[in-house]
Order: sequence, then C-alpha cells, then structure tokens
Amino acid sequence: MARVLIVGCGCRGQRLTASLVGEGHAVRGTTRAPDRLPAIEAAGAEAVLADPDRLGTLLPALAGVSAVCWLMGSAHGSPDAVAALHGPRLRSMLEKVVDTPVRGVVYEAAGTLPAELFEDGAGIARDVALTYRMPVQVVDWEPGDLRGWMTVMRAAVEAVLTD
Repeated sequence: MARVLIVGCGCRGQRLTASLVGEGHAVRGTTRAPDRLPAIEAAGAEAVLADPDRLGTLLPALAGVSAVCWLMGSAHGSPDAVAALHGPRLRSMLEKVVDTPVRGVVYEAAGTLPAELFEDGAGIARDVALTYRMPVQVVDWEPGDLRGWMTVMRAAVEAVLTD
C-alpha cells in the first residue's frame, strides 16, 4: 500500500484518513494549528505541523509519500492568502513534488470558496500534469455531500496511485 499526504487535514481530511487507513494505506496529515494534531492522530494519520503558505514546512512531510491530497476547498485566512493556495502556492507545490517520489496529486476543486479560485487551481493542476506528465486528479464534488465526496476522493487517490 501507499503513503498519502493530506495537506489540510481538517474534518473531511480526517474522514478520508480513516477510510484510507482502513484500506491499508499509511496517511500523513497536516495542520497549521498545534491543538489539532491529536485529532489527526486519532483519525489514524501521522500528524504534522505544516503551513501550506510556507512550502518549506511541507517539504519534509513529502518523505516516503506516493500521493498528495491538496484539500484547501474550505481554507481560512485573508482573501489573498487563500487565493494563493489555489494559485502560486499550488503551482509551486506541484512543481516541487515532481522531484520527489510522489506519483500523483489530488486537488480539491470545490468547497466554500469562490468558484474562480477552484477554476484557477484546476487549471494550474492540469497544466502541471501535462507539463510534467504527472497524474493529477481534480475533484470538484461538492463536499457538502460527504458520502459522495468520500467516494470520489478515494477513487481519485487510487487513480493517481495506479496511473
């Protein structure tokens, strides 16, 4: 089985963690908040304190990872910082994982943020996938439908691992 890094391992990320662990995968989940580390561990993941706004904090978490899930569909922060997570931060992260053992990336393109952010992020993800021939799955399933979201997200993880 594979190790999956979930960047933004909040409520949905923890549910995805439990499902992936149940399928035999190892999961590493990130949070910016030290007080959220125990909840991530309780879901079955190795909890890591890392900030997607500071990609240098994410790089050590990539060790031994086969797939990255960028779950920023409900990210919090200033409008500029949130937009960067679906723009330049996403592009930079995708370009950095090319030189790692990561085989593919799942980008969450739905949530509570403005649609244009997801359109920008999905475009970046697809461009990087074509440029570097890296498997990328864009999941635009509405996360309010948690059952459907989980099904699509698990399938996306499996798709990048087997592509």
